[in-house]
Amino acid sequence: MRSLLMKNPLIIGLSWIGLYLAIILFPLLILLFYPPTPSEERSFWLEFSVALGFIGLAMMAMQFALTARINRIEASYGIDLILQFHRYTSIVAFLFIFVHPIVLFIDNPETLQLLNFLEAPWRARLAAIATLALIAIIVTSIWRKQLNIPYEPWRIAHGILAIVAVGFGLGHALGVSYYLSLFWKGVIWTGIALAALWLLIYVRLVKPWLMVKKPYLVEAILPQRGNVWNLVLRPRGHQGMHFQPGQFAWLTLEISPWRMREHPFSMASSAEHPEYIEFGIKAVGDFTNTIKDVKPGTKAYLDGPYGVFTTDRYENTAGFVFIAGGIGITPIMSMLVTLAEREDERPLLLIYASKTWEDVTYREEIEELKEKLDLTIAHVLREPPSDWSGETGYVDKELLQRYIPKRPATRNYFICATPKMMDVVESALHELGVPVTNVHMEH
Repeated sequence: MRSLLMKNPLIIGLSWIGLYLAIILFPLLILLFYPPTPSEERSFWLEFSVALGFIGLAMMAMQFALTARINRIEASYGIDLILQFHRYTSIVAFLFIFVHPIVLFIDNPETLQLLNFLEAPWRARLAAIATLALIAIIVTSIWRKQLNIPYEPWRIAHGILAIVAVGFGLGHALGVSYYLSLFWKGVIWTGIALAALWLLIYVRLVKPWLMVKKPYLVEAILPQRGNVWNLVLRPRGHQGMHFQPGQFAWLTLEISPWRMREHPFSMASSAEHPEYIEFGIKAVGDFTNTIKDVKPGTKAYLDGPYGVFTTDRYENTAGFVFIAGGIGITPIMSMLVTLAEREDERPLLLIYASKTWEDVTYREEIEELKEKLDLTIAHVLREPPSDWSGETGYVDKELLQRYIPKRPATRNYFICATPKMMDVVESALHELGVPVTNVHMEH
């Protein structure tokens, strides 16, 4: 029973959340050991202000861990959820840090003179610089596209500003010295900052170096329906990447991985063949529109695999239901071809929404899989041809009810489509009695 609980994704997720809370609160709690003897009475609001500052600083240091793509953490949640958590906790950390001096100013108006940057003590100047750096991080992250900031310069600036915010914030805390007056307390907080710095160095320098040691070469660019291209890679000088069907990797093409210009794509090929990796890429943007022009022999580098959107995590389920929209078929295609190679006998259902019949990516390949799998396919077209007798319109509750098993909780459901379609399908599945833990989405 205990081993089953430890494998439950919900239990694992809650455990990581508990660990996160423990980590950000621990540095604050250690300040309570051997507390300094106050030379004068300190108000509750002053202490509350200090607590907000320390918690905010610890949360900022933890952001480096959330964005380091640590496999053990990512394997519990998935990159998309971790990045959402990173965004929201960054805003919370900012609010804690921003409210910290406001409470201090209200509690003791005389401290307003610290806002005079030229005459304020250096510890107050460090706090001001750290706060401005944090404001710049929040503004440029939320409104990057509106400010027309290219991704690569923004990512470099993001890292520099984060170092300034945490480093100068720690300098401010050490300068105030009240709670960090004991040497060992200062060492612990300095260690936290150095650990955050190391994570940034690992992501920006060490990981690209590891990628350079395992290059790939483009073998072919294969056109598919729906303006999709399969980028075929083979490892050069190594055995390739072992991945689970449905996972993805960050791709750096033609340039050095130190340039930090990478793009996430799902594998479309079988996980049984790590020596041969295909990515399904739809031409919809500046980078993806150039995929068709990439020449065989071009160098590529991969960071991965990542993702928890995989059938391998649910070996004990009675079967699978796949719901795809457009290019969302890519990770599902990887799962299907892998299941076919493994001669899986479980019943499978694929509901695939497309605009037109000619837009159905991997149409022929999916049809051929019916010979190897117990696979039922339901194509849903928004603009069907005149002789179409299949499903039309959108994937909604009524359509799902016609296809999913009568005992819906016996299956695991994988949804990959536009955010709007995923929201509609997720809500419909819950209304039809599918447990929350049985629904998996790839954003």
